[in-house]
Amino acid sequence: MEHKNTNELFNDLQGIIKIKDPFEIIDEIRLRDELVDKLAFDAVFGSSEVMVKARFLLWKISQSLGIVPTSDHDLYMARGRNEYSNKTMPSINVRAMTYFTARAAFKAAVKNKVGMIQFELARSEIGYTNQRPAEYTVILLAAAIKEGFQGPLFILGDHFQVKVKKYQEDPDKEIEEIKKLIEEAIHGGWFSLDFDISTLVDLKKDSLEEQQRLNYEISAQLTQYARSLEQNGITLGLGGEIGEVGEKNSTPEELRAFMNGYNKTLQNLDTNLKGLCKISVQTGTSHGGVVLPDGTLAQVKVDFETLKTLSQVIRDEFDMGGAVQHGASTLPDNAFALFPEKETLEIHLATGFQNILYDHEKFPPELKKKMYQYLDENHLDEKKEGQTDDQFYYKLRKKALGPFKKELWYLENDCKKAVMDDLEKKFTFLFKQLNVFNTQDLVNQLAKPVKVEKSEEDFKKYLQDEENN
Repeated sequence: MEHKNTNELFNDLQGIIKIKDPFEIIDEIRLRDELVDKLAFDAVFGSSEVMVKARFLLWKISQSLGIVPTSDHDLYMARGRNEYSNKTMPSINVRAMTYFTARAAFKAAVKNKVGMIQFELARSEIGYTNQRPAEYTVILLAAAIKEGFQGPLFILGDHFQVKVKKYQEDPDKEIEEIKKLIEEAIHGGWFSLDFDISTLVDLKKDSLEEQQRLNYEISAQLTQYARSLEQNGITLGLGGEIGEVGEKNSTPEELRAFMNGYNKTLQNLDTNLKGLCKISVQTGTSHGGVVLPDGTLAQVKVDFETLKTLSQVIRDEFDMGGAVQHGASTLPDNAFALFPEKETLEIHLATGFQNILYDHEKFPPELKKKMYQYLDENHLDEKKEGQTDDQFYYKLRKKALGPFKKELWYLENDCKKAVMDDLEKKFTFLFKQLNVFNTQDLVNQLAKPVKVEKSEEDFKKYLQDEENN
């Protein structure tokens, strides 16, 4: 499957791609049929030299085909101006089988002319799925090339979150770690970032302003830092969060306390800085769902009226796109159509896709057994008192995805096809419910893709950064 060296790679380019004077795609059909699968594999598992060249080529090819990593800032600010409505951006966390899962999403998007589609990865997921930003981006690009998707490609760095314990031990060091990740993400083509400092919200404080102070002050400081890294005329799409997912529901008063403090702090830092375009809120969900002792999921109710009210306050009072809903992929099917109806800007979807893979009838039981054994050997200390085995495996099995990334890529073709078919059906259902069918023209009109030239040396540096993280 992979190219053992660069000579093999270059031999495969003959008649498909002309690299120099100038770069040219000679045969797009052969590119999709014969080359892109190999380049995707090389970009993840190849030797360092082959990996760098594969990643560079995938970036170059996608730019030539009009597949351009793009900030969501302009699209979302247009929503704040009521230039569109009743559409909710699906933001898809791809934790496993990234190339194949993204292909299923793009296939559904192309069939239904979906332009409003975003992919994301959180700070924690980067670690346990073993996917650094530059790798994640080029694999998404490879999947888009394979399935014929074109246009702006939204990629989000989700939950760039302060870890409370590390912050308490050394605040400056923890903030510096997030800044390093911001830089790596931007270099890797992630032009939308969500800062999650809600972990530092202190509900014991007397006033809402004091409860939110660390949240809005650090969010403003990270905004200033991220804006300092902007290049090529790209305005990063930045988001904040006012309440940690899984905790108490957010209120308009908390939102105002955060936003007023944030805007004042940002103005004090630099009067010319652009601020946030969205806010993540808590309305009753939790990441991965609530797991019952037998491993099944409890029915969770979203407070849709709170979501609607917060979105309206965000748009009417603060001129931003609206509210973001986390932890939505395991909700009942009949819930999804309510998100655009209640004017939710964006929802985050992850565990449901992971469940389709793990629980698929075609998924090899011997591999699942090995992955669960890995959890027993490496993560048993995370098993909570009173938790059943089913609850433990369900909550922690995401942490087996990175160590078994190559085994998942090598799944038998009939298994991969069956999983991809079911994923495509799920994506098609979600796109329809979220009312994003036929949004290509809307996105092309409102988003502002900027082609960014990158060299092989850039990707060599990114690889060095990955190895140091």
